[in-house]
Amino acid sequence: MSLQLQVVPVTPFQQNCSVIWCDVTGRAAVVDAGGDVDRIAEVLQTRQLTLEKLLLTHGHIDHAGGARALADRFGVGIEGPQREESFWLDQLPTQGGMFGFPRSEPLTPDRWLEEGDMVTVGEQQLSVLHCPGHTPGHVVFVSAAAGLCIVGDVLFQGSIGRTDFPRGNHEQLISSIRDKLFTLPDDMVVVPGHGPFTTIGEERRSNPFVADRRFG
Repeated sequence: MSLQLQVVPVTPFQQNCSVIWCDVTGRAAVVDAGGDVDRIAEVLQTRQLTLEKLLLTHGHIDHAGGARALADRFGVGIEGPQREESFWLDQLPTQGGMFGFPRSEPLTPDRWLEEGDMVTVGEQQLSVLHCPGHTPGHVVFVSAAAGLCIVGDVLFQGSIGRTDFPRGNHEQLISSIRDKLFTLPDDMVVVPGHGPFTTIGEERRSNPFVADRRFG
């Protein structure tokens, strides 16, 4: 019994939308459906998966812009982010206009998530970490069983999330990475919102912004 993952790059920002599923039940969730809903739906259909929910790490348009359309198409709910993210989800129409995305209405998820919550995908469970800094209500999804974490725009290979947007906070972001993500096992695979996968251990060793050597 394990959790499977396929990344579907979406939007002009090539955001890593993740289709995750329980290989026992064939039940799936989509994390950060930012757009290109037909492409995401095609992956679900090709793999013969049953979509049971959408998950959101945060409310930026490239991560959340297609969520309502996909949820409505399949008749499923949306879980996450943490409720402080209403700041960004309420502004989805403005964000879309600013970046030239198709219009997306303000979004309120069916379930806000908090630190320590669990979300299920079939028979699989993922724990929720509230990791503010890039945005105020950003969450991360951790599957201990599969050895992976879906981190949105908190941490990247060799980099970290931007904090120059409204309600971004550099100190909070560093704390989220150092005090929460870096307590996870070194071999845990990091699935970021953009770019290639990495591991917790690799970022602890070599990330120029948050490596252990900077905080020794």
